[in-house]
Amino acid sequence: MMHPEWLPVVMRGSFSEIYVMDCDTLRFLQVNQAACNNLQCAAGELIGKTPLDIAKKLTVDIMDLVLRPLRGGQATQSALDTIHVRKDGSTYPIEFRLFYCPSATRPVFIAIGNDISSRYESAKALRLSESRFRAIVSNTPGLVFQFLRVTDDAVSFPYLSEGCQALLGITVERLRADSSLFLALILAEDRPSWTAAMNASAGDMKGWNWEGRIWIEEWKDTKWINLRATPRMLADDSVLWEGIMTNITESKLEEAEIKRSRAQLAELSAHVETVKEKERTHIAREIHDDVGGNLTAIKMALALLTRRLPADVVLAEKAGYVDSLVDRTIEAVHRIAGDLRPSVLDFGLLAAIDWQAKEFEKQVGMPCTFTSNKKEIELSPDQATALFRIVQEALTNISKHAHATRVMVRLVRTNRNVRLEISDNGRGIAAKDRLKPQSFGIRGMVERALALGGNLTINAVPEGGTMVSIKMPLSDS
Repeated sequence: MMHPEWLPVVMRGSFSEIYVMDCDTLRFLQVNQAACNNLQCAAGELIGKTPLDIAKKLTVDIMDLVLRPLRGGQATQSALDTIHVRKDGSTYPIEFRLFYCPSATRPVFIAIGNDISSRYESAKALRLSESRFRAIVSNTPGLVFQFLRVTDDAVSFPYLSEGCQALLGITVERLRADSSLFLALILAEDRPSWTAAMNASAGDMKGWNWEGRIWIEEWKDTKWINLRATPRMLADDSVLWEGIMTNITESKLEEAEIKRSRAQLAELSAHVETVKEKERTHIAREIHDDVGGNLTAIKMALALLTRRLPADVVLAEKAGYVDSLVDRTIEAVHRIAGDLRPSVLDFGLLAAIDWQAKEFEKQVGMPCTFTSNKKEIELSPDQATALFRIVQEALTNISKHAHATRVMVRLVRTNRNVRLEISDNGRGIAAKDRLKPQSFGIRGMVERALALGGNLTINAVPEGGTMVSIKMPLSDS
């Protein structure tokens, strides 16, 4: 048999399996070392065998079909994929290129094959990955998508899941063919935020998060959707986002309902507080005017009777006891009326807070200073009462829990709001204590502030202690 001089070199040096076959019998005349290694056989074991002896599910008809174009001269090469069986029984996939080599003495077929196990495994892994991806996407509520922006005007959806129709009312095919259909769904007032969020994400390569409303004409329905996507810069400087859109209409409606309920509760709370303050004022005046007046009349009448009593020591002692009892009752009436509504509030908020600070210092024995940036601050009765009650509650809490040695109250008025600060140098308040269900005092202060459009915060003071801060807008009137 004649061989070209380069054939032995190729046979020895190639990592591919090479087989030289007789054209008539298809028996192997020569095999290279790579074939021997892959099949776990010596060359002598393979010489004289045919492809049918080492391949799985390979038949004479298949071989004839593959080799016929070569024999007839219609093709210079042919291809064949099959499965080889090693000596130990294991198998591996292999692809062949077959060539016809004419010779003056004996023409042959040369088969060059490559193990494609890694390709098979990659294809298998890819199919498994795609299967998992499809399973995840099909069970994901919403629309899984890819969004590509080449320029501001050139955008497209390279991928859209089947949730497209259910969420947007547009088929996958229509939206992929015309991406402008999506922008047309977004309500005009929400489009600027869509564009701004997309540009921000593209600019810093961070997540694209957007919530907005779309109008679906076919269903005559407005939906809230949430978009979350991760950007990726491509080689041509275009940006590809991959993410998901979901229908959040129900949660948005629930959120709006919660806001409405909270607003109604705030209005109710404000109304209740107003009614309570009016009732307190009424009761305080009734006690002060009627009961206080009656007690004063009783004291005057008692003084007259005492002067006309006979010189009797026992009667004099009884009269003195009744007189002191009337005095104590008058003091109690004044105290109760003051607790219900201090008459000092009639002289303004600053006077009332200053009086309360001095009363606190006198009763608790703790220094309490009050300062203001204005000599007079005109507020509505509701605002003044709310701030005064907050001061009272804050001072009560300090006396009970703070273990402080000094308290400072500060009132600041600006053009738009009034700010009240009550701080102490005590042990401070832990975050968990602010959220205790039994913290009715704190909750009451918060509700009073919210009812008048303000907000109340409680924070630790850097040098130790606690600060209660209330910021309240001034009434338009």
